[in-house]
Amino acid sequence: MPLDPDKLYALPFPEIRHAYTWRDTVVYGLGLGFGLDPTDERQLRFVDETKLVATPTMANVLAYPGFWMRDLDTGIDWVKVVHGEQAMRVHRPIPPEGDVVGRTRIVDIVDKGPGKGALVFAEREISDAATGETLATLLQTVFCRGDGGFGGSSTSPRTPHPLPDREPDLSLDMPTHPQMALVYRLSGDFNPLHSDPAVARKAGYDRPILHGLATYGVAGHALLAGLCDYAPERLTFMDGRFSSPVFPGETITVDIWREGAGQAAFRARIKARDVVVLTNGRCEFAS
Repeated sequence: MPLDPDKLYALPFPEIRHAYTWRDTVVYGLGLGFGLDPTDERQLRFVDETKLVATPTMANVLAYPGFWMRDLDTGIDWVKVVHGEQAMRVHRPIPPEGDVVGRTRIVDIVDKGPGKGALVFAEREISDAATGETLATLLQTVFCRGDGGFGGSSTSPRTPHPLPDREPDLSLDMPTHPQMALVYRLSGDFNPLHSDPAVARKAGYDRPILHGLATYGVAGHALLAGLCDYAPERLTFMDGRFSSPVFPGETITVDIWREGAGQAAFRARIKARDVVVLTNGRCEFAS
């Protein structure tokens, strides 16, 4: 049955209430590799409860609606979906503990044509449960490989941010550890592709891969280090397109190009395999 865009636009996402503690914030930080250098005081702020701050990318795991493409009545062939892009706008610093509400809605659908799939754009707003203040707005692009050809618009509302045709201004090597996916999954994504070798082999990988949003978070760590002097309130926007998986234990190199006041382009790659894993990145930060 063809994908029904009217049905998707009207999809009733349940409102998600999420109370989290300092332990959740520490687990999230450890799942991105903060603290791999246990003498770096700047990193320890993200994993030590006595002086704890949350990294901005933690917004991506708050009030998470789960695998909604499968769990809700979407009509999407969820077996063939791929997380294509992720954008994050942080309106105010993420508290290291709190009670938040997540509200998700479909904001755009693009028909790439028969046999070419579709793009579904889901927006999630995270707000403080007590005050109603918006903390972050997230945009997830889902590539539905089995759902093109329903007669919808073929024009995407988003244009990939071009990377400069010059050497990066800054490149940071961000090591991951072999257990990283096993730690990161404790933040709410329990897809066995990231923990079960047998499932990974069925998907065509010789071992479990790192979560895409963990790669995104590692890139965010690099942006904090390279552009914001580890001040989380300075990183206000981040956008990127997933292009290849990372295996836990690999070193992710994040290339950064400054593009005027408070803006930069970035990509993430694995030098050892000569592959780009996150591309067309753009961020905004306070000076």
